[in-house]
Amino acid sequence: MPTPGYVFKDGQPIPDSDAPDQSHEIGSEVPSKEGIATDKATIQAQQVADSPAIANPSKLSYGIDAPTESHALAFGHDAEIKGAAQEHHFDNEVRDLGWNDHPDNVPKPLVGGLQNEDLWLLVRRFNRQIYHVRSTKEQLIGGLDLVTADDEEFTPDKLRANLERLYMTIIIGFMTFGKHIARLRSWREPRRTSLFLSAYAFAWAFDFIMPLILGTVIGLIVYPPLRTILFPPAPLALVDSKTGGVKSPPAGVLGSHDSATGAPENYRGEAVEQEAQNFVAGFATIAMSSATGKHEAGDPPHDPVNTSVPDPADLAGVATDAQTSAKGGKTSVAHDKTKQPMQDAMWTKMRPIMRILADMADTWERFANALSATPPFPRLLPRLKLGSILLPMLLISSITSSYMFMKANTFIVGFAFFGDPIIWRGLSFLNRKFPQWQKLLEIQNTILRGIPTNAQLAITLQRIGEANMAPIPPPPRSDEPPEHEAADLDTEDLTLDASHAEIQDAITPDPEAENDDPDAEKPKKKHGSRVLGFLKGTTKIGIEAKLGADKIKAAVGSSSAKNHKGVLPKRESDSTGPVDFEARYKGKKGWIYINTSATIPCVSYSNKPAEKDLNPIFSIPIAEIVEIKKVGGLGWKSKLIVGWSISNRKVVDGIEIVDKNGFNVHLTTIKLRDELFNRLASMGPQKWESL
Repeated sequence: MPTPGYVFKDGQPIPDSDAPDQSHEIGSEVPSKEGIATDKATIQAQQVADSPAIANPSKLSYGIDAPTESHALAFGHDAEIKGAAQEHHFDNEVRDLGWNDHPDNVPKPLVGGLQNEDLWLLVRRFNRQIYHVRSTKEQLIGGLDLVTADDEEFTPDKLRANLERLYMTIIIGFMTFGKHIARLRSWREPRRTSLFLSAYAFAWAFDFIMPLILGTVIGLIVYPPLRTILFPPAPLALVDSKTGGVKSPPAGVLGSHDSATGAPENYRGEAVEQEAQNFVAGFATIAMSSATGKHEAGDPPHDPVNTSVPDPADLAGVATDAQTSAKGGKTSVAHDKTKQPMQDAMWTKMRPIMRILADMADTWERFANALSATPPFPRLLPRLKLGSILLPMLLISSITSSYMFMKANTFIVGFAFFGDPIIWRGLSFLNRKFPQWQKLLEIQNTILRGIPTNAQLAITLQRIGEANMAPIPPPPRSDEPPEHEAADLDTEDLTLDASHAEIQDAITPDPEAENDDPDAEKPKKKHGSRVLGFLKGTTKIGIEAKLGADKIKAAVGSSSAKNHKGVLPKRESDSTGPVDFEARYKGKKGWIYINTSATIPCVSYSNKPAEKDLNPIFSIPIAEIVEIKKVGGLGWKSKLIVGWSISNRKVVDGIEIVDKNGFNVHLTTIKLRDELFNRLASMGPQKWESL
C-alpha cells in the first residue's frame, strides 16, 4: 500500500494513492545550491497541519506557545554580547562561517560569551551521545526537550557512552574535589589551611558546624569569585592526591589542565575524552561489548561481513567454558540450566543500570550548568534559586541543637523502617489521585527546571545558529597526534607549595615518554607477529572481495548491497556543508541539500551537483520530520575487522530520516553524517526525545 503523503509530477502535487511509487519524487527544478525553489501549489500542499508553528522556525514569534524553552531562547532571545552565529542578516541565505576553513580562520566567538573551543567541546560530545531522536507531542514538564524516552532500548554502545559521560563528569569532578582536600590536609598552603582550621574550630566550639557548612555552600553557589578564593584552581594532573604537593603528570608532560593524566591535546577536552574511552576499555565482560562499539540498533541489515564473523563479546564466555571444561566441569546447556537464564537476566538488568548512569551524569551536568551557566541560559537566576532553597535550612540549623538534629534523624530512620503500611497506602493514594506525581517531583522538574544537560545546551547553541541562518561550523578534526609539549600555564597564579623551578621541572616533557626517536633500534619481528601480519593481509583481501561482490549484487538490484557501496572509500573527499552534503541514495552518488530560503524549509536529495539545475529525487519538509537516526555503514563486527586489517581506511556511515507520513529514506556514505544530523535536529520546531 502506498505511503500517505504527496508526490510531485510536472511541478504539481498529487495524492500518493494515485502516484506511481512512494519515493516522493518531484519534477520541479532546483536552480542553486542555496535553496530549493518550490512553486506555490507545492507549498500549499506541504503545509504542516499538526505542527504548533509554521514550517520556518526562524520566522516564529516565540512566547508561551513555544515548543520548548530551548526553542524560545534560540529563536527569541536577543543576546547583549553577540557572536558571529548570532548576527542577523537579511539576504535569506545560509552563511558559511568556516565549515571547511582552518579553526584559526573561524570567526571568534561564534556564540557570545563562549569560546569556540568550549562550543566545539559541547558539540563533539553531543555527537558521541545522541544518535537517534524522535519527535514527541507530549507536554514537557521540565521545559526542555531531548530527554531520554521511556521506551529507550539498551545496547552496549549506549552503556559505553554513559560510562564515558560518568567519567568525564562525576569521576573527574570527584578527582578534582579529592585533590583540593589533599592540598588542604597537607599544610603545604599554610595560610589557606589555617583559615579553614580557624573557621572550623570556632564553629565546633560554639556548636555551629552545620550553619558554617550551609553558609559556605550558599556563598559558593551565589558568588562565583568565592570559589577561586577558597579553592584556587590547579591542573588536575599536577597535584599528588596523597601528599597534596606537586608531581610529574602520568603522561610525562602537562599537555592539558583538566585531565587526570595531563596528556597533550589538539583541542580542549580531547584528553579527557580519550581517558574516558580507556576507562571504559578497562572493564570486562559486558563492558567488553561496550568498548568494541556493539551497536545493534544502528547496524545495517544483511551486512555480509557482519554475519559471517564471530562475536568478540563472546570470548569471555568461551574462556570461562574452557576453564570449566579443563577442570572436568560440564559446560553444555543440557548440564548447566543456569547459563542462559543468568545471561538473560544480566542483559535485562543492564537497561535500568544504564538509565541510572545516564540520570547521574544528567544531574551532575545540570548542577554544573546552574552554577556556571552558558548563554543564552540565564546566569544569576539558577544560582539564586539554589541558594534560596538552602537558606531555610541555614536558618533552621542555626536554632537547632545537635540533640534535636540527631533526634529528628533517628525518628526519620525509624519511620522509614517500621512505617511500611502507612507509606505504601500513602503512595497508592498519590498514584491514584496524581498519576504523574513522581515525575513532577524529579529534580530536573523542580529545583533544576529549565537547567540544561550538556546535550540540551549543545542543541540550543546549534539552534541559535539556525535561527540566524548561520549554522555552527563542525568541531575541527584531530587528524594529527598532539605535540608532546607542555600547555601554557601561568605559574604565578598557582598557590601550590612549590618553587617555580619545581613546577617547571614537573610540567616539562619527559624525553622517555615521547618514544619518537627515528634512530632508535626497532625490535625484530617475532614469528607470531609475522603470522598475525599474514592473517591481517588475508583478512583485508577477504573484506575487499566481499565488498566487491556487493557491487555486482547492487547492479542486479540487491537493496542491502546498494547500501554498502562506497562505505570504504579509497580517498578522503573534500568536506562540504553547510547546505550540501555528499551522500548516496540506493547506491547512487549524489548530494543532500538543506534549503531554508523557501517558504517551506526542506531536505532534498539529487544526483546532480549544485552547479547544475537539480531534479530532486525526494524532498521532505523539515517540520514534517519525526525521526532521525544515525546508522552504521557496516555492522559493528565488520567495523572491528576493518579497523584492524585496513588501518588507513575509514568506514563512512549513514542516516535514516522518517517523516510524519511514514516515508523513510536511508542515506549512506555521508562524510559529514554528524553535522547533517545536527542541522536537521536543530532547524525545526520539533520537540525531540532521545532513543
